[in-house]
Amino acid sequence: MRALLKKLHRIFVKLAFFPSFLGHSSPRPAASEVLTCHLRQRKLPPWTSFCVRYSAVQNDQFGLSNFNWSVQGSNYHVLRTGCFPFIKYHCTKAPPQSLHWEDSFFTLLKVINLGVPCLAYGIGCWMVVGAAETVHTSLGPVTVYFAYKEDEGAQY
Repeated sequence: MRALLKKLHRIFVKLAFFPSFLGHSSPRPAASEVLTCHLRQRKLPPWTSFCVRYSAVQNDQFGLSNFNWSVQGSNYHVLRTGCFPFIKYHCTKAPPQSLHWEDSFFTLLKVINLGVPCLAYGIGCWMVVGAAETVHTSLGPVTVYFAYKEDEGAQY
């Protein structure tokens, strides 16, 4: 009985903290594809800030905190963090530059804090989500979430 309870506890923890453990009936798009498709759908805005659920994407940008991202000739400085159960993106159109120091700094902060602020940030995101939008990817639609509805065509 004790072994069964221990096994059930392990399964519960995996499902609660790693929902992708269940597997999906269809493949999930890469987080990078969702980022690119969102920026294209928004017609390359000067900035945007959104969240996407970990369970909706393959996390191919793991370990990246601050980086350049090019879409159709436009460059974005992307600040990215895990905020369970989301991945949070803040994107600002800007010329390419070396973001290696900033990326290392933000990654170090996450490690030093054991990810606790990221978990708190995720809970906060749930509390302030005020809008959602469907992003169309090569593997189907993905919902992204915003604190508030972004005005299309807004210039900062």
